[in-house]
Amino acid sequence: MREADEDATTRQRIAEFLRGETAPPGMLAEEFAITTEAALEHVEHIAQSLETEDEQLLVAPPECRDCGFAAFDDHANRPSRCPECRSESIEEPLFRIE
Repeated sequence: MREADEDATTRQRIAEFLRGETAPPGMLAEEFAITTEAALEHVEHIAQSLETEDEQLLVAPPECRDCGFAAFDDHANRPSRCPECRSESIEEPLFRIE
């Protein structure tokens, strides 16, 4: 961790991380020692705060590993099952700030 990051909030550190890298919520949870649910909450708030800036949060939606379905209603969360094939093998969404 860089010195400038020591005083930053977890949300600020996640935002800075997403400016340089694409990451799923599970990776954010590991990187910042928080739960996946907390990571998703932080990303949601980051997206709202970016609305006033020249940046935007890009989201690659979750995708079923078995059939490739990717038209989930909520792109920011990982559904438990695929509505097409009922598989539980779902990739996490990916986030990036540009």
